[in-house]
Amino acid sequence: MDDDTSVETVDGDRRRADLARSIRRAGWGQIAHRTPGVPLRFVATAGFVKPKLTIAQWLLTIGTGPADRRPGSNKVATMLNDWRADRIGSALQGRNPTVMKRLDASFAVIGDTQFLPGYSVLLADDPDVQRLSDLPRTKRLAFLASMDHLGEAVEQACRSLDPAFRRVNLEILGNTDAFLHAHVWPRYEWEPAHLVGYPVWLYPHDRWSDQQFTLGPQHDAMREAIEHHLSVLTGNDHS
Repeated sequence: MDDDTSVETVDGDRRRADLARSIRRAGWGQIAHRTPGVPLRFVATAGFVKPKLTIAQWLLTIGTGPADRRPGSNKVATMLNDWRADRIGSALQGRNPTVMKRLDASFAVIGDTQFLPGYSVLLADDPDVQRLSDLPRTKRLAFLASMDHLGEAVEQACRSLDPAFRRVNLEILGNTDAFLHAHVWPRYEWEPAHLVGYPVWLYPHDRWSDQQFTLGPQHDAMREAIEHHLSVLTGNDHS
């Protein structure tokens, strides 16, 4: 990252330099407990520290290694697609960049598409579980409680960022992806009149693939708001 920052005036890529600085700030802020205006103080730790990065920052770190790992290479494409092919497994391994918080029996993740800003998903933490009824009763109730927490966090975040927020829709389906997960869909007054009162699945299919709605840095404020409310609702006992 320091290399990207120092060569800013050489290669002219201001975006990479800005992202590099943001990663460095994120690292120091979480590792050294940095306080603005106070000299850095390194806090020793017995294990590895994993600063949370935005998706844009995460993609940049992949692009700073050898040539075969830079964006556009086949190896990077494989790496990027890998977590999507195994969302729960990659979350368990710390490789899923959409994870916002580990919850009881689950992971809270922000959706790949954001045509309804704040869309989130709750993933079960066992990739072999296909149905809610597959879980023992204690974990079943824990998953449902986590779904309630994520739903409330999304509701509070969306209400604070958009006065046109109406409500959240909670769904456990599994008809396409046969692993246990729950959808948390925010709904808004500005939605088209012929769709606002109906299930989100009636939206045109291209909404899910349209690049203008793909999760990116422009959604960081929403993500941070959801993470904040999740922490308030559930405490900080999960990483």
